[in-house]
Amino acid sequence: MNESAARVDRELQMLTRLCRADEVPEKGVKQVAPPNLDAEYAVYHLDGEFYCSDDLCTHGLTSLSYGEVDDGQIFCPMHGGAFFLKTGKPSAQPCRLPLKMYRVEVIDGELFADLG
Repeated sequence: MNESAARVDRELQMLTRLCRADEVPEKGVKQVAPPNLDAEYAVYHLDGEFYCSDDLCTHGLTSLSYGEVDDGQIFCPMHGGAFFLKTGKPSAQPCRLPLKMYRVEVIDGELFADLG
């Protein structure tokens, strides 16, 4: 195996499967709970790009996967606070702490993220 292929293989081993890409509606969000992990994540689909964050709002410990995606943001269903999907930065009060975001890879129609 050449050096480039070995690097790709190592990167793939670090990725966790989230779901199929077609399971996340455009301008929508889906909650995922990968096996063998004690956490839930929110997967977003916006303008053909996929994003992943911790599922809990940093303000109210509410599942963001029940929120609304609008104008590049996820709005928390509890208090209406919001975060930018591209950065995780808060965009509306009462949220002040950023969301933990994870890099998403699309491989053969499946979504994977480096959750480490």
